[in-house]
Formats: sequence, C-alpha cells, structure tokens
Amino acid sequence: MKLIVFGVILWCSLFGNGSWAQKVDTTKVYNIDEVVVSAKRVQKEVIPVQTMEGPVLQRLTVHSVADALRYFSGVQIKDYGGIGGLKTVNIRAMGTQHVGVFYDGIELGNAQNGTVDLGRFSLDNMEAISLYNGQRSAIFQSAKDFGSAGSIYMTSRTPRFTDGKKYNAKVTFKTGSFGVANPSVLFEHRLGEHVSGAFSSEYMYTTGKYKFSYRKKNGYDTTEVRKNGDVRALRAEYGVFGRMNDGEWKAKAYFYDSERGYPGASVREEPGKFKHQDRQWDSNFFLQGSFLRHFSGYSLQMNAKYAYDFLHYLSDPRLDVSTMYVNNHFRQHEIYVSSANMFAILPFWNVDVSVDFQWNKLNADLVDFVYPTRYTTLGAVATALHFDRFKFQASVLGTFVHERTKVANGAADDMQEYTPTVVMAWQPFRVADFNVRAFYKRVFRMPTLNDLYYTFIGNINLEPEYTNQYNVGVTYNRNFDKGVLQGLDVQVDAYYNEVSDKIIAMPTSNQFRWTMVNLGEVEIRGIDVALQSNWRFCQHWLLDARVNYTYQKAQDFTKKESTYYGDQIPYIPWHSGSLILNGTYKSWFLNYSFIYTGKRYEASANIPENRAKEWYTSDFSLSKNFSWRKTAIRLTAEANNIFNQQYEVVQCYPMPGTNVKFIINIEI
Repeated sequence: MKLIVFGVILWCSLFGNGSWAQKVDTTKVYNIDEVVVSAKRVQKEVIPVQTMEGPVLQRLTVHSVADALRYFSGVQIKDYGGIGGLKTVNIRAMGTQHVGVFYDGIELGNAQNGTVDLGRFSLDNMEAISLYNGQRSAIFQSAKDFGSAGSIYMTSRTPRFTDGKKYNAKVTFKTGSFGVANPSVLFEHRLGEHVSGAFSSEYMYTTGKYKFSYRKKNGYDTTEVRKNGDVRALRAEYGVFGRMNDGEWKAKAYFYDSERGYPGASVREEPGKFKHQDRQWDSNFFLQGSFLRHFSGYSLQMNAKYAYDFLHYLSDPRLDVSTMYVNNHFRQHEIYVSSANMFAILPFWNVDVSVDFQWNKLNADLVDFVYPTRYTTLGAVATALHFDRFKFQASVLGTFVHERTKVANGAADDMQEYTPTVVMAWQPFRVADFNVRAFYKRVFRMPTLNDLYYTFIGNINLEPEYTNQYNVGVTYNRNFDKGVLQGLDVQVDAYYNEVSDKIIAMPTSNQFRWTMVNLGEVEIRGIDVALQSNWRFCQHWLLDARVNYTYQKAQDFTKKESTYYGDQIPYIPWHSGSLILNGTYKSWFLNYSFIYTGKRYEASANIPENRAKEWYTSDFSLSKNFSWRKTAIRLTAEANNIFNQQYEVVQCYPMPGTNVKFIINIEI
C-alpha cells in the first residue's frame, strides 16, 4: 500500500496538471518504508544531462570514471597513455579547468592546477555518474554548483538492506593484461534503525607494459613496448549515513595513495633512445559531511570539508638523459563550508540563497616560492518557477577572491565577479512527453595558483577566463505498452560557447623562460545527440541501446594576422560518437561498446603535418550470474579494443591494443 501511495505522489508531482501537483509540498520529504523498485528512471531535466547508473555502469568494459565519461556526448578525454597516464575531461571544448567535479554533492578541488585526475575514481562503489552542461536543474544547491561551465557528479553507493539483513558484503577481483591485480572489497552494515555505515577499499597494481606499433618517418613499421607505466594505488573510504524525520545526513572519510611512472612521449625518430623514468607519488585525504533538513516551507542543506593533497614529482637526468633534474614536493590544504537555504514562497515558486567559503593554501619547495593562500567567498541567489508546462530558473553568483603570500607585494589583486544564468523549459503538448529547453550562462575561471605563482612562470597580473554559453535543445520520451520497443529517450541540443581571455603559456625573451598570459579567443559551435532505447524480444531477451553523437566546430580567433586564424583548436574532433549495447538473457549479460573519434589536429595550425589519425575502439564483455545458497556470484570476461586499433588520444602517447580482463564478484 505504501508503494502505491509513493507512486501516486511521484506521478502527481511530475505529471500533474496543476490541481494535483499543487497539493504536494515539493520541499518536504515523505518518509516511506524502504522498498526496491526496478524500472527505467525518466529524466525530466531543465538543463542538458546525461546519466549512467546501476547495471549500465557495472556492465561497461571500463573501471574508472574517466573511461565511463567517454561514452557521453560532448566530452573529450585526454589520456596520456594507458593505465598509469593522467586522465582529464573537457566538456564542449571549453577546457579542463571549466569542469566542476563533485563527489557525493561536494566539489573536488585542486587550487594548484585546476584539474582532477578522474582515473583514481573506481566504479566498484559508484551508484551513478551524471554530466550536466551548465549546472544542475535543481536550484537547491551550494553556491559552488552554480560556478562551473559543466559539471560531473559522482554518487557513491548508499547502503540498502533487504529481507531484514544487517549487512551486505561484496568482494571483487580483476586480473588480465598488463599484469593487472585489482582486488576490492565493499562492506555495508547497520549501525542503528536509521544509521548505516559503508567501507570500501581497493588496491590496484599493473606493470603498465604493452606493445604498440607505428610507422617510422620515411621508414618501416616497427613495434615497441610501452614502459614506465606501472601503478601501485590504494583507495579506502568509510561513510556513515543517517536518516531523520524530513531529512538526512552523511559523513565520509576518503584516502588515496599511489606511486606511478609516467611513460612520457614516444619518440618516433629514434625508438628506444629516450627512456622515460619520471615518477610521481600522490597522497590524497579528505573528510566531508553534509546535512539536509526540510521544514514547512523551508529547506536547509549544509556541507563541510577538509582536504589534504600531497604530490611528489621526480625527473632525474641520471635515469633519463632527455630531461632536466626536477624533484618537487607540493602540499595543498583546503577547508570548505557551505549553506544552502531554499524558501517555498508559493506552491509554484521557490527561492534559494546559498553562501560558501573556501580556504586554500599551497606549500612547495620551489626556488623563490611565495607560499600563496587563497580566500574565496561565493554567494548565490536563485529562483525557480514551475507551472503546468513551463519552467523558469534564474540565478546570480557572486565570487569574491582575496589572496595573500609570504612575500611582500607578491599576491594577485583581489577579484570580484557576478555571473548570471537563465534557464527555461516548455512542454508544448499535453499528451506527448516532448520538451523544448534553453539556457544562457556566463562563467569566469580564476587563474590557478600555478598560473599566478609558479616560480619563473606564474604571472600575478592574469585576468580570469570568461565563457558565455548558449544552448537550445529538445527532449522526447515515450514508453510503449505493446511491441518490441519498450521505451525511447531522445535528447538533441545545439550550443554556442565563447571563451575569452584564455590563459596560455608563452615564451618570453627566450625559449627557456615561459610565462602565463591572457591571449586566447575561442568560439565553439556544436550539436549533441543522445538516444536511449529499451527492447524486449521475448520474455527473457532484453536489449538496452545508447547512442551518442557530437559535432563540434571550435575555432581559434586569437590573432587575425595569424595564418591559422579561424582554425579548429587542437585535439577537438569535428565528429565523435559512441554506442553501447547491453543484452540480457536470463542470467547471462552481453555488452558491446564502440567509441569513434574523427579528424582533428594536434597543433593550432590545421595543416596536413599536424593532422591526427581518426580512431575507434570496440570492447566486448560476457557475464554470467550464479547463486549458491545466499551468495551471488558473477563471472565476467572482457576483450577490449578487439580489432587491435593502434591509436593515440594525445600525440606520441600510444594507447594499448587488444587486451583482456577477467572479473569475479561475490556478494553476500
């Protein structure tokens, strides 16, 4: 009966024609006994969003967040060579630093260089990954959520217990090519009637060695072995989750420690001459918590976080004659607190006021380092109007930055900026679930601490980068009661982005001394298409299909006198796309995934010498579920890059050819 009541509330709030919907207080949480529902979740988002969750994530032949994001439209992943290489994400060609990465609702920060290595986040305990262009549709969020041109939200698994169980346990072991040994464990347990805990840990080791082929200039095809790509990494997390009347709270501790080699660029002229021996050690720790409570006509959300990041980078010319000696240590500290307050003014009108404060400190053993400290205050005011078939949202974010250094007059000037966002969605027809949406957003990016203060390179006179985003799109969703096709989701968005005052490195009086300057002007025009369908061929044969396609024309308009004025910016393909097919027959699961990246250039000048070869990969996996007493067992075999495509995501950083992996999951 309670499930029926829940369904009525959900139906009326989403699809009501006004008379029913207005009787439901959308700011209030309705507590219902825990149930498990297996169904396709319909996305009714005002802002363009792509989501993978649950079984889709588990069946993909990928095991890090960065690899999963490759299957979203409008995304470019820069992968610097295999398992151990750095992996960063770029959304709609605006740059890695314009992407906000959130873990369980709180942003992962890196004030030093503005990037987050997504390769260190596993899918083993991940419940969902969502990618938003602009910002999330809900205005009830922290001020930081309003501050990025695009956002990635990673949601870790929340404990759920069925049949009166007091604990869940899951053990996974993966092995395969490149000497991979990758055990992980997940343990969830009840701490009380409304409190539960979850521990997740993973260790990963790989030699990172794999063969790759290339054609030597004016010569012959040859084969080399990618070396110095070994990785040893340990991740451990513990979270506590609590429920209360009209609210919830959670806290999490996260630890990650790794040592890895950077294989460096593959030198084609003289293979084997340069042996890259660069090493990097990382230690990352954060402790974060959030509190959510709904009152009558008012909702409160509070977040807090402390993070410590340590990085040690070593490049020794005694091991690698092609490099200069570098032995740097960096230590970052971050404190972050946030308060979001939403008021239900009328049944169709909500207002949110959010205030965030963040403190960052960077220490390094560089010569003449100034030891910067950054104080950032963010304030956002947002409003949302929800009518029968029309939704409107608007927000203004104020960002106030103050910096200090230990060196007198060494700090950049204070910064104060206001950036607006306007979002609209309209359902023109009552019957069909067809929606039209549009948004405008202005964003600015503060220079990173490296941009401003890195010894000999930093420039304290830098201006922020500015972006203007324009988006118009349509969505269509329909479920079918009869026939083979069960459900169809279509999203099509056309967009135009401007990036000005782009921060780049330029040589000064000689090629050995570079500095950061504001120079770039980029215009990006594109189309994103996302199609998802569900098919049932008979009682036991099911098929889910996801197709994504992106067209992008990203032009550099920095210098009119330049010979490459108006050319496509480096590494942005005109055409790219992906396909995922998930087939199910009883306890058997079959997955096929395909990625295509079209023509692009590796430098600003669009000339034949700089053209990068198109590439594609096909991955395949087969899984079988078993049940023994109260234990669930899944065996999986994967074959990745089954056509042995020799390709590079980044020039001179070859990717692996055909490789295999075997996985066993045991759940109790």
